[in-house]
Amino acid sequence: MYKLFFRLVFKRMDPEQAHHLAFRWIRLAVRVPVLRTFVAAALAPRHKELRTEAFGLRMHGPFGLAAGFDKNAIAVDGMSMLGFDHVEIGTVTGEPQPGNPKKRLFRLVKDRAVVNRMGFNNEGSLAVAARLASRTPVFRTVVGVNIGKTKAVPEAEAVADYVKSTERLAAYADYLVVNVSSPNTPGLRNLQATEALRPLLSAVREAADRTVTSRRVPLLVKIAPDLADEDVDAVADLAVELGLDGIIATNTTVAREGLGLKSEPSLVKETGGLSGAPLKTRSLEVLRRLYARVGDRITLVGVGGVADAEDAWQRILAGATLVQGYSAFIYEGPFWGRAIHKGLAARLSASPYATLADAVGADVRKTA
Repeated sequence: MYKLFFRLVFKRMDPEQAHHLAFRWIRLAVRVPVLRTFVAAALAPRHKELRTEAFGLRMHGPFGLAAGFDKNAIAVDGMSMLGFDHVEIGTVTGEPQPGNPKKRLFRLVKDRAVVNRMGFNNEGSLAVAARLASRTPVFRTVVGVNIGKTKAVPEAEAVADYVKSTERLAAYADYLVVNVSSPNTPGLRNLQATEALRPLLSAVREAADRTVTSRRVPLLVKIAPDLADEDVDAVADLAVELGLDGIIATNTTVAREGLGLKSEPSLVKETGGLSGAPLKTRSLEVLRRLYARVGDRITLVGVGGVADAEDAWQRILAGATLVQGYSAFIYEGPFWGRAIHKGLAARLSASPYATLADAVGADVRKTA
């Protein structure tokens, strides 16, 4: 039914307008107690064997919503209702910003992909912090907060900008993510170089510890798939050195290899980050390389090209404790989370592993 609806309605709409329409429906549904209970029972059944623990946080399962869908923390419960075990909001910047000029979001339907150059459009860290502070959770959901650099802030002042967001948001974050890998903010990816990344992550860690004294807020970094292998290794080593809690691999790519685009040739010229199915191979390669480097010392989160339960299972075998998705949600619709969980439970049952944790990194360990 959803695929028919997508062809008849969403496909004919501007992608950003369709996103906002779907968002409104989700937010409306979660406000009606009877409806949200019914939807959650249908779309978010819990599988006990999939229960997951990552950086000290317990989750119903390993599958979560990647940053980018809920930039301003307005639908955390709605996404939990649809079966996501954790929801990563953002990217949130120190100051509010409108993002890049429209049109800035493009569907590559035949390739099951998306190109975006949104540019961190969000209400800013102060407004998002206020919303999180006033939130009364309906469902028990782990909330990650993804922070990035305000576009107007010079690269030399980036650390202070991230610290500002950390001081405002850390208290409301179950975990915090430093995003230095979006291709849509000029100069942002330069911060992935270890000489720039070390002082940035150190400052954010200090700010989080100073702001939240009652607990330790887990800190992760999100990296790009376009890093050279030696740079992936360097980030992995730095994460271990600094005692980071996790690495998210990967963000969108600026590469365009492997795209069909037979009926959408103009879209290949659109600038921005590519997500979805074409990102699958490289994202998995980066994940495997990270696990081979860090092993169990750091929690890895696999994202990029995850479309179904088999993709999620392959990420777990490659070293991911948690798996995230976003782009495929556009094409698969509200039953996507349910299908992922059902498929993961079946694969675990048919595997030689007693628990999901036993399966993490199993394929990489076999080839070590």
